[in-house]
Amino acid sequence: MIKFKSLLTQYKVRFGFTLFLIVAEALLVILFPLFIGKAIDGALQKSHSELVALGVLGVVVLIVGVGRRVFDSRFYARIYQDVGVKAIANLNGVKTSVKSARLGMIGEWVEFMENSFPDLVNALIGLVGVIVIIAKLNLNVFYGSIITTGVIFIIYWMSSGKTIQLNRLSNNELEKQVEVLAKNDNQELNFHLRKMMKWNVKLSDLESLNFSLSWIVLMSLLVATIAVSLSHGIVKYGVLFSLIMYVFQYIEHIVNLPFFYQNWLRLVEIGNRIDQEVEEKMLNR
Repeated sequence: MIKFKSLLTQYKVRFGFTLFLIVAEALLVILFPLFIGKAIDGALQKSHSELVALGVLGVVVLIVGVGRRVFDSRFYARIYQDVGVKAIANLNGVKTSVKSARLGMIGEWVEFMENSFPDLVNALIGLVGVIVIIAKLNLNVFYGSIITTGVIFIIYWMSSGKTIQLNRLSNNELEKQVEVLAKNDNQELNFHLRKMMKWNVKLSDLESLNFSLSWIVLMSLLVATIAVSLSHGIVKYGVLFSLIMYVFQYIEHIVNLPFFYQNWLRLVEIGNRIDQEVEEKMLNR
């Protein structure tokens, strides 16, 4: 597929810098529930220093987050240009319809790196950090989080083959689009769009099924967290609030991870498609 390692080597300094900003932002965001809990307890005791600390944390997160986004928009624009030119240069003799579709697919890959990759790193760091903090607050909830994570990953792993297959069929049809449009035949265009939507609907249905099963598991964890917390006699409202907030953060991170996984499966199919074309061209020389 599109060689991620070669890009890392070519742009290692810039990749390293953007990764540093992503990690820094993720670690800072993890602290919010803890700071909020302390601010609540501090306010109840007529202390405002905790509120000031919460405000400072918010400003630092803003500076780091905005700085990263400004840098990334320029960095990945350059990558899209470089990768796009090199990939299309290897498609001599290929139909324009295929070239157009491949350029769009490369755009999807770059968009994933610019917008989804930071969220993925954020989610992974957040997930690990939240689980560690949950372990310190309540071991029973921690064990429940570990089991829940395993169950959800099994749900999505079992459907990975079907996801790749549906993406392959969708991309096969996408590569015909410019050619279909050039014929100016409404009937053929209608047939093409119907096939495109057919694969999109099937992907959406599969995603909905996986999400529904995962949501049931996550809601069970949330209900169990409240029940376990009360049964163990947590009386400090700040501590109880922090625990519930961290469980909410855990749910947010774990719900998003499978979507990143599904997007990555699509990008794997795109990369393999482009590499296969290049290999076939080299063999035919």
